[in-house]
Amino acid sequence: MAPEVLRNEQSNEKCDVYSFGVILWELATLRMPWGGMNPMQVVGAVGFQDRRLDIPKEIDPLVARIIWECWQKDPNLRPSFAQLTTALKTVQRLVSPSPETQSPPVPQEIWVNSSTP
Repeated sequence: MAPEVLRNEQSNEKCDVYSFGVILWELATLRMPWGGMNPMQVVGAVGFQDRRLDIPKEIDPLVARIIWECWQKDPNLRPSFAQLTTALKTVQRLVSPSPETQSPPVPQEIWVNSSTP
């Protein structure tokens, strides 16, 4: 949750942007945020001590920048979702393989359970 939500202050879509940054951090690190802390410790750290999760230096700098922008202390400085979409499309273009190096298409039907026909 965004710090302002934890402090019971006025909230808007910029709170969702903050939360999106946490989700993007989870996807980029494959870790649970604030591991080892109980919920009240997280409230204190995020809502009242202005702490943020560490962004590992191994994370792509463009992705790290997006995450950091989502976590701006001033909600008005956080990007809009339209701006995030543009930034993520840029990242996608940079990491997507070129057409000549793409893998063959994945079959439409993929069975998770091997006993299913």
